Formats: sequence, C-alpha cells, structure tokens
Amino acid sequence: MVAPAIQLFPDDPHIGLVGVRFPVELRAEGFEPDQPSTWPKVEGRLEFVGGRLLYMPPCADYQQDVAMDVAFVLRSWSEGHPEFVVGGNEAGMKLGGDVRAADAAVWRTDTATPRSGRVRTVPPVLAVEVSGQDEEEQVLRDKAHWYLEHGVSVVWLVFPAIRQVLVLTGAGETRYRMGESLPVDERLPSLQPRVAQFFAQLDR
Repeated sequence: MVAPAIQLFPDDPHIGLVGVRFPVELRAEGFEPDQPSTWPKVEGRLEFVGGRLLYMPPCADYQQDVAMDVAFVLRSWSEGHPEFVVGGNEAGMKLGGDVRAADAAVWRTDTATPRSGRVRTVPPVLAVEVSGQDEEEQVLRDKAHWYLEHGVSVVWLVFPAIRQVLVLTGAGETRYRMGESLPVDERLPSLQPRVAQFFAQLDR
C-alpha cells in the first residue's frame, strides 16, 4: 500500500487542492531502501532522500525526448571509450544513505562492474538531469549540489525550455547556449557535445 505522507482535508468535499508541488513524500508498507523489490510499483519516479521516499510523476514529452538525446550522445561517445559505462532510465545510485536517480550517468567501468542487480553504490563521474515542466531550476541545482557533495565529478543540468545546459563541478559552474559546445573535462576524455545535440528531436 502506498499513500501520501500527509492527507489534507479528507472528509471535507468543499475544500480542494489547487495544485501539488513535487516531489511528494510517500509512505509505503514494508519499504526497505536497500531492497529494490520492496520499492512501490508506481507510474513515476521515486527517490529516497534524507529518510523520505519522494515521488515525481512520469516524464512528459519534452523531458523524455531530451533525455533520450542525452543518452544517445553519451552512449555514442562511450563506444570509443570502453573504460566507461553509461546508465540511463533513471540510473539509480545509493550514496551516503540516500538513493537517487539521474536521467543519465557515466561510471568508470572498473568501479561499475561486476553488476549485482541493485543500484550502484559508487558515485558516477558524470550525472545528467533534464528539467521537466514540474521542476524549477533551483530544484535541479539542489540535486546537482547533492551529487557533487557525494563524489560526482561533473553534473550537467539540461533545460529544454530555454535550450541551455548548465555544467557544474567542484570548481564552479558555467552555462552554455545554442551554438556552443560543452568543454572537454579531463575526467571524460574527448566528450565535447554541442548544446544543439541535446535538443535534436525537439528542433526537427
């Protein structure tokens, strides 16, 4: 059974909710963060952060199309770099007791394998988040800083609405726009995609 952590005004038909701000906290019977089989079976995205099980709705069209372009860029690059593994489809990772998921992530092969059938417990070199219609930029910035604080080297925040990419590292952040390319990071050799590649399907 899955239910919101807080139920507001359940018995008053005259009081309604105009909207919900995501993520929403859920409570699930029998949930154990370390056991994937105990996670609720819901249509949407789940993360376990700060002792709270958080729910986000499924990705809408802009977000899912851009996430696929991001995955295509990374997977194509990795063909020439077998020392890296690319994860997608809400790439799960357990870092510092939290379980979170990236739209795409790149691990070093020697730390990402052998596979165990569970979320990975080492930080990726790169984590990528694509903004959805239900996510404000600050929400993604907060998640980016969580990544960096837990050992991720590079974070890309991709914003379909404004066709921009924000690159964050421990050294700071830089925003890139259409017509520009992301810089090569020595930890991800020769990975230098053009910003336009992330929005290829949107701009057909």
